[in-house]
Amino acid sequence: MTHFVLIHGGLHGGWCWERVVPLLEAAGHTAVAPNLPGMGGDPTPLRDVTLARNGDFVADVIRKQGKPVILVGHSMGGLSISEAAERVPERIIGLIYLTAELLPHGARMADQGGSEHHAEGLIVSPEGSSTTYKAAVAPKIFYNRTDPAIAARAAARLTPQPLAPLAEPMTVTAERFGRVPRAYIECTDDNALPLKMQRKMQAALPCDPVITMDSDHSPFLSAPADLTAHLIALAATLAARRKL
Repeated sequence: MTHFVLIHGGLHGGWCWERVVPLLEAAGHTAVAPNLPGMGGDPTPLRDVTLARNGDFVADVIRKQGKPVILVGHSMGGLSISEAAERVPERIIGLIYLTAELLPHGARMADQGGSEHHAEGLIVSPEGSSTTYKAAVAPKIFYNRTDPAIAARAAARLTPQPLAPLAEPMTVTAERFGRVPRAYIECTDDNALPLKMQRKMQAALPCDPVITMDSDHSPFLSAPADLTAHLIALAATLAARRKL
């Protein structure tokens, strides 16, 4: 049995894994999908959210599990799982990046560029501390291969994304983060994080194995059964490689 900790990406919350968690549990595994600070209903003020705070939060979630975990990060959640691995590498069997940000020490997400779709429908808060998307535009960016009814429901649940974590540099080292094996699930029809960007990050920080899904940015909604099967297979591969 594997215990998964599932970390959502920007604008989302733990709710985005709601079609995957039951499938993992039906296969005999366990999973938790927390809300990052300020996201998905968490009451932390957005002005107080930082990349370091997200890393501390995920590390604390892992400590509370009582057993080593497979840590999965989607999209911007990749930053948080890397930071958590720097803090508690001894408690992580492996890292799985799901079409996620994977950056080396000192790099910032804000410097990586973005999809040409990002500006469409983007709403910046009056004080400039967060962003969100118009619900009518979000499906094109995040859910272009998802059932329209499911996509509309997800778009309506998006919440503002704090901007500070995008502008702050990664603080990871080869000695700690680098000793945790990592895998990548790339998505070929991703309008939020295009495949060429996913592969550019993998070239800088190689992952093994790498699985390719014919999916949009949100396979937890558009292809939950396939994604669950990949997570389980990757977890077994990473566990065989790392003994804790």
